[in-house]
Amino acid sequence: MDLSRRDLGKLAVATGAAAAGGIAIARSADAAATWKATGTAVPALAGFDAQMKTFMQARGITAGQLAVTYKGRLVLARGYSTESTLAVQPTSLFRVASLSKSFTAAAILKLVQDGKLTMTTPVTSILGITPATGLTRDPRWSSITMWRLLQHLGGWDRDVSGDPNFKDATISRTLGVPLELRHADVIKYMAGQKLDFAPGSKAAYSNFGYLLAGRVIEKVSGLSYAAYVQQKLLTPLRIKRMALGYSIAKRTGEMPYYSQYTGRTVLDGSGATVAAPYGTYSMRIQDANGGWIASAPDLVRWAKMFDAPSTVLNATSLGRVWAKPEIGITNGWYYGLGWQVRPTTQGGTGRNTWHTGSLPGSFSLLVRTYNGMSWAALFNRRDDASGKSYGDIDAALWTAASGVRTWPTNDLFPQYFPA
Repeated sequence: MDLSRRDLGKLAVATGAAAAGGIAIARSADAAATWKATGTAVPALAGFDAQMKTFMQARGITAGQLAVTYKGRLVLARGYSTESTLAVQPTSLFRVASLSKSFTAAAILKLVQDGKLTMTTPVTSILGITPATGLTRDPRWSSITMWRLLQHLGGWDRDVSGDPNFKDATISRTLGVPLELRHADVIKYMAGQKLDFAPGSKAAYSNFGYLLAGRVIEKVSGLSYAAYVQQKLLTPLRIKRMALGYSIAKRTGEMPYYSQYTGRTVLDGSGATVAAPYGTYSMRIQDANGGWIASAPDLVRWAKMFDAPSTVLNATSLGRVWAKPEIGITNGWYYGLGWQVRPTTQGGTGRNTWHTGSLPGSFSLLVRTYNGMSWAALFNRRDDASGKSYGDIDAALWTAASGVRTWPTNDLFPQYFPA
């Protein structure tokens, strides 16, 4: 299996690459002494369990989850824990961070499919992009189409000017508005900033672009972002567990999150120091670019939808998901609509598609392969004292897949997604 087909270290790293600073704090986890796995064990796929165990124990990760499909069948769904008091089920919920972008892009495509929008529509013709008093909007905003918004060609480069989705204190101070911010605050602030490049001239990963896409969905559909995604995309697939996550409170079945860092809260103006996963970023702001919580079976169920046209997305819409952008093909891969894409000639013609998600307290990976395999892995932290890479889970799961001698014929989808 070709493990070098992707570059997870650059554009691939998802939401909130540097959202929380702060000071290191200690947390003990007896990861080596305790190991629990839930869900049905599948002997032919024991290599996946082994890779997850090694990965989690080496980093002190207390909660993990994995789902694997083969030829459209859910063949493995497991929850893992290294802490005796934590029960992780295959249906437990985790923040999935930037895997959320796939749902947002698909929602835009659904609106286009239903004749409510076009991909060449400028975002300025849908949303009121109005800067604060005394400031002028960069005229190049008018060339930010839906294509460019979703393919990260909109004109914002967080390496140049920072990520506005994580500049809460700056935006609050500049606009004179209280914390916690609202989407309209971030948009007003950005409307007064000069674009970092001409739209369509460069590819640069932009959480803000997907924040805007979420507001387009609300404006055009007349529904909240979450309601539209749930009604038009998730319900037809019988995905019922997914929801937008909260910054502090947990939904039923949601895992706790851990980080070695703390930082100042952005949920109010108190300046209080909080654990990085609980208030150093606003889940309300992140909704369309990184706000969903889900289980690994939910994610591979979603990934299966992209295998063939359906009533959710037709053939034209699926073609748009994988369409090459006008610019931004790097080392043979590019950003499609909510997915990273690497065409391959292995086994004929096809593509490997994937996305990672990363926020303080969570790391996620969703992969679709050219030869009919897919998997989703979720964890309740993204940093620890070991300093080991969390992106290494990618190669680990490819190694597990390549070691399968005979793929099982079982299908767990009916168990987790009953009619």
